[in-house]
Amino acid sequence: MGNMKSLADQLREELGRPGAKTEKAVKSEKKAKLKEVNYPILEAIKNFDSSLHKSMVHVRFDDKTVRTMNQFKMATGVDVTRLVAFAVAKLLETTPDIKTIIKQFIQNQEL
Repeated sequence: MGNMKSLADQLREELGRPGAKTEKAVKSEKKAKLKEVNYPILEAIKNFDSSLHKSMVHVRFDDKTVRTMNQFKMATGVDVTRLVAFAVAKLLETTPDIKTIIKQFIQNQEL
């Protein structure tokens, strides 16, 4: 009977051993590994300056997209607002058809 140990006793022994890692240490190591890998898109998003943006827009997303954006925030520390602003700016920058549609609409309104 003397050999039976409670779960708490086992955890204390495990944590007391040299080289034993806590859950917090393991999580910080995982984050450090993510930072070691160089993702150009992540750097571009982090460097995107939205400090002068003052207008707000109410946007609706499906549950899956919201979950992904929130997980992205947890994984990288990048705010969801910055991610969305970056994504829309890049969409407008790389898709000239959107601006063409707007210009045609404005021209038709003036006629």
